[in-house]
Amino acid sequence: MVIKVYIASSSGSTAIKKQQQDVLGFLEANKIEFEEKDIAANEENRKWMRENVPEHSRPASGNPLPPRLFNDSRYLGDYEAFFEARENNAVYAFLGLTAPPGSKVGQHL
Repeated sequence: MVIKVYIASSSGSTAIKKQQQDVLGFLEANKIEFEEKDIAANEENRKWMRENVPEHSRPASGNPLPPRLFNDSRYLGDYEAFFEARENNAVYAFLGLTAPPGSKVGQHL
């Protein structure tokens, strides 16, 4: 199982950049393996992400925006879903992973 984080390296939105950094920083700090998939530099990544975000998770207009998280090809959610899981100490469950013994997954670093 590989956690995939779809990001946009050249996003003009500071909010998106901040959210992406928050997700990536959390995963790195907790030594959770993941792949970063840049939709700005790779058309295949952009196409794959857009096709695999479920209908009910898409914005009313326009395309789904990063960051978006997947476990292999299973859609996990967007930043809001990740943030909520982190606030509820449920990040490992959200990601579909087993929490390591003694982990404190909800704490800010």
